[in-house]
Amino acid sequence: MALWTRSRRLPAQAAAPAVETGTDVGTDVGERPVPDGSRDRPSVDRPDGGTEAEGGVHRAGDGQDVLGTDDGDASAGTDVETNARTASDTGTGTPATSDTGTRTGTDTASDTGTGTRTDGDLDLPVAPGAGGRRVVHPVAARVVHHGATAVAALVVLTALLLPNKLGHLTAPMFLRIPVEGIFGVAVLLLLGPGRRGRVRRLVPAFAGTALGLMVVLKLLDIGFDAVYKRPFDLVLDWILLDDGQSFLRDSMGPAGAIGVVIGVLVLVFLLLVLLTWAAVRLNRVLARHGAAAAGGTLVLGTVWVVCAALGVRNTAVPVAAGGSAEFLQDRVQQVRAGLRDKEEFARESADDDFAGVPADRLLTGLRGKDVLFAFIESYGRSAVQDPEMGPRVSALLADADRRLGAAGWSSRSAFLTSPTYGGGSWLAHATFNSGLWIKNQQRYRNLTSGDRMTLTSAFQKTGAWRTVGIMPGVTRSWPEGKFYGLDHVYDSRDMGYKGPKFSWTPVPDQYSLSAFERLEHGRPGRGPMMAEIILASSHNPWAPIPRTLGWDEIGDGSVYGAIAEEGKDPEEVWEDPARVRTEYRRAIEYSLTSLITYVEKYGDENTVLVFLGDHQPVSTVTEDKLGRDVPVTILARDPAVLDRVSGWGWQPGLKPGPDAPVWRMDAFRDRFLSAYGDRPGAAPSTGR
Repeated sequence: MALWTRSRRLPAQAAAPAVETGTDVGTDVGERPVPDGSRDRPSVDRPDGGTEAEGGVHRAGDGQDVLGTDDGDASAGTDVETNARTASDTGTGTPATSDTGTRTGTDTASDTGTGTRTDGDLDLPVAPGAGGRRVVHPVAARVVHHGATAVAALVVLTALLLPNKLGHLTAPMFLRIPVEGIFGVAVLLLLGPGRRGRVRRLVPAFAGTALGLMVVLKLLDIGFDAVYKRPFDLVLDWILLDDGQSFLRDSMGPAGAIGVVIGVLVLVFLLLVLLTWAAVRLNRVLARHGAAAAGGTLVLGTVWVVCAALGVRNTAVPVAAGGSAEFLQDRVQQVRAGLRDKEEFARESADDDFAGVPADRLLTGLRGKDVLFAFIESYGRSAVQDPEMGPRVSALLADADRRLGAAGWSSRSAFLTSPTYGGGSWLAHATFNSGLWIKNQQRYRNLTSGDRMTLTSAFQKTGAWRTVGIMPGVTRSWPEGKFYGLDHVYDSRDMGYKGPKFSWTPVPDQYSLSAFERLEHGRPGRGPMMAEIILASSHNPWAPIPRTLGWDEIGDGSVYGAIAEEGKDPEEVWEDPARVRTEYRRAIEYSLTSLITYVEKYGDENTVLVFLGDHQPVSTVTEDKLGRDVPVTILARDPAVLDRVSGWGWQPGLKPGPDAPVWRMDAFRDRFLSAYGDRPGAAPSTGR
């Protein structure tokens, strides 16, 4: 440390020498001694036009801190400086403890404006000051700096540890050591500075963007897990996003749907920007603290290996985490499986035992009957077995059993396992009809573009039935009707409905059945018919729910206007999961009541009804219990109809018990065609 006074000689082009007198407390480090207190120093701008480039922190004449190193053009002038300064000068000599001397140098610096100066790893805001730049609020700057670094680390850590299942979003999942983070730091440290410095600057930007995309995929998985109980398929599920938007538009209106879409797009953009910024910032910190980062990485890597080897767990999850690597590996395998699935499905669909069966040998056990296949939206095992909802639905079915039994009806029930969960009804309809496991949109497209015989087209093939579809959820052209062998399809536009929509549902179930009776079933002089009827009032979001009316009160549906206004708001219902479950149960009760009372009023000895659910409701209702099974029931007044399926082992009544048989839904077509086709050696049956 030294107190010193100096004077200096300007270059020849300077107008006058600059004499500097001051007190300097500092340390000089260099490669040669500085005799007589004379030493070469950088210069910094002087207020009077002279410049001086200085390294270190100086106490300037106005008492302000000057931080950094300035390089600029030489200037001339007379510079008289009297100051006290604290400095750390990096030079080429041995520091002197006390010196007074003359110094010769060229001023080559200039200060410009307000900006940010770098001191080690700290970015500090600065403002102009006499003789240099001064720090503005240094304590606050340090807090902001370290806080931003901590936020960046937390963002990256959260992204790496984020699970892709809704049920795994727990605190212990984020209190683990991600091996991907350790590996990423090691790679950056190996790149190092120098010629590879440019690569090191680019790698974090690409890595941050990739990490952001991975988070987006994980969020998609969480959403699909909540609704469909499976991850998002990168190859096959993009079309479901459009269906989701349609659902939002029907449930929330066009403005609400657009708002949600815009919000999602903004969220994706912000995630990509945030993860990229975090990765770049952490890379800068690692570059400034390479030795400490290397040591910390080695320690964490060792801890990770030990925890992995010993199976150390944080409650129910391992401390040594490798979830992101496993996630990416699963996505790669998923893409490969999706690409292979097309060929596998082609082989499966080519194997059809009923493709060559003559028309006069098909469905002979049902000739002369009106056969109705009714799908009840979201009617799953939970509706009849959940401890909270099951008792009310079971009581409804038990009461219906008593009434129908008194009128001569009999029924048999069991369960079918659906290929989908929480949504994707068309996949279940296709599986039930085709006898193939239609688990994704690619299979659905390939099926409906082919010529596989479906259960409904088998009726058309015989020529013994008129085949119709009642599709209240269809609001635009539906070319699949031809594939399913339907002579005519009545969608929401063809039923003459003049009432309001009930959230997603364009037409209430009771009105759909009333329209079917008016347009087809009740027409005088008609022949046997087969109908596929979709009951959609139990579709999510289950609010508002229609009210059961007398069959002579329905008319053109205008009466439903007041009923819809009295109903509950979906947004209010979905604020409370318990309320959602209650409204789901009420919706199922409405659909079942509509169908059962229709059969009571309009059915006869030639009516055969097969009704079933398409899939379980979303996990908000099921609480991830009771799997993917849906109830299925056959109801008829003619005992011979149920005699044909006596070997199935199905239970009597409209409600299957907990131990009722369970089939995969794709098994139904072949078993139904076998049961109601001509048995070996039997003569073909005749019609009505």
